[in-house]
Amino acid sequence: MARPNTPARPAPGASKGPGQLRIIAGEWRSRRLAVPEGEGLRPTPDRVRETLFNWLAPHIEGALVLDAFTGSGALVLEALSRGAENAVALDSNPAAIANLKNNLELLRCPRGQILQTDALRYLQGPAKQQFDVVFLDPPFHQDLLANTCNLLEQGQWLREQAWIYTESEAVPSSLPMPGNWRLHREKKTGQVHYALWQRS
Repeated sequence: MARPNTPARPAPGASKGPGQLRIIAGEWRSRRLAVPEGEGLRPTPDRVRETLFNWLAPHIEGALVLDAFTGSGALVLEALSRGAENAVALDSNPAAIANLKNNLELLRCPRGQILQTDALRYLQGPAKQQFDVVFLDPPFHQDLLANTCNLLEQGQWLREQAWIYTESEAVPSSLPMPGNWRLHREKKTGQVHYALWQRS
């Protein structure tokens, strides 16, 4: 999710108010976890997460997951709850990283690698593994989404049939995505467009 000191963005239907998120389904269904206070650190709304994971239902179990702008950690926690094999979560906000590490400890989950780092800098390095599912929810109005997608593709971070979830201020079909990514599903909530792409 968006970072402090980034332009404000809408948060329609916020998940159970600030300071808390609820895991929707899977091993930790209905578990409530802390989210640090701070502008932009809001979990992806429940209804958006539910829609996303309905889209991903056939693909999430056993998947290797990357959450490049993890923020509250809501997406990566939901993925792990639903059976993802392992996950890497990146964020430059130390409070967000500390909170997510603490939540994984509370859940006794060893399947998450949580790194305090800039996503673009991380993806410019050599690919350490290839991912089946990637979540991209960067701060808006900073041209981060297109740059991140290009680095994922050019750096060979993605498996052949990988799925990529994006949130953006722009209509998904207008985004300059890699040519071998196919727009699979899209919806809009408030002023936020969210979409699922498949690499081919």
